[in-house]
Amino acid sequence: MGENRTRVIDLSVPMDVKAKEPFPPRIEYSTHEEGAAQAAGILGLKKEDFPDSKAWAVETLTLTTHTGTHVDAPWHYADKTAGERSRTIDELPIDWFYGDGVLFDFSDKPAGYELGVADFEEKLAAMSYELKPYDIVLVRTDADKKFYDEDYAFSHAGVSAEATRWLIDKGIKVMGIDAWGWDIPLPLQAQQYRENPQDGILWAAHYVGKEAEYCQIEKLANLDQLPKPHGFKVAAFPVNIKGGSAGWARPVAIID
Repeated sequence: MGENRTRVIDLSVPMDVKAKEPFPPRIEYSTHEEGAAQAAGILGLKKEDFPDSKAWAVETLTLTTHTGTHVDAPWHYADKTAGERSRTIDELPIDWFYGDGVLFDFSDKPAGYELGVADFEEKLAAMSYELKPYDIVLVRTDADKKFYDEDYAFSHAGVSAEATRWLIDKGIKVMGIDAWGWDIPLPLQAQQYRENPQDGILWAAHYVGKEAEYCQIEKLANLDQLPKPHGFKVAAFPVNIKGGSAGWARPVAIID
């Protein structure tokens, strides 16, 4: 048999208590010795009955469904989509989360820049590609490089409501970004709202989900490792959480 030339690139950030995302996980680590004591208690044995008085290691995590790399369901944005009850993460078609990937490299845009339709159209023209339904769109800002920096959540370019709507109109169901949020940073949204209080500023791109169904992947990573803007597969299956507004995921790019 010939050499397997398939390359798989991890597009997720780790669950890490040292991360500077606003809602990092809490992780309690149990040792193998503690596992032996636990197992002994369950089975009516003594911990010394296990080899070297050791058994399983276990971790206990306390976190939100939006901690770490995750997929947002329509329910996250609003309770209704186009007048109907919004679907939760366990209700979405699983085949949405595997498809052709398309990378938009906006790593040259400054923090707070709001990506518009023209920005996406310019990139498509440069890559000689036309979006098709169910492509999985990946937006690179390189914010993942600041995952352990204090300003991680507030130093990325974001996607406008107009561009989000445009992507949905192209048939895109899943779109992701390597930043804390899909929109421009929340403090900047708040500043803009204080200066000019009106609808269409706070969480504007997320709220497009009130009009049409779509999912966001947030806190992607390693998009700079993708060798080409298209011609690869993405798998981004969310954890099946009953009634969840999101599901943790470990997205990967698969390149032949």
